[in-house]
Amino acid sequence: MPKNHDLFASSASILRMPSWLGPGVHEESDLPFEPGDYKITPGERWTVTALKTGESVYSGIGPVEIIRA
Repeated sequence: MPKNHDLFASSASILRMPSWLGPGVHEESDLPFEPGDYKITPGERWTVTALKTGESVYSGIGPVEIIRA
């Protein structure tokens, strides 16, 4: 069954991550929770976990940051 999407909903945070296109180029992804509701774990592969749900929302190259939308 398809999900209903609220076209006017706004995200609380933005995940900013590096792009494979080169230095100084970033990709962004909307996140539903506040920036403090995520845990960033640096390493060979950086991970971002939603603390409220335990869901992994990112695993890849770093560094990454979560900013308020």
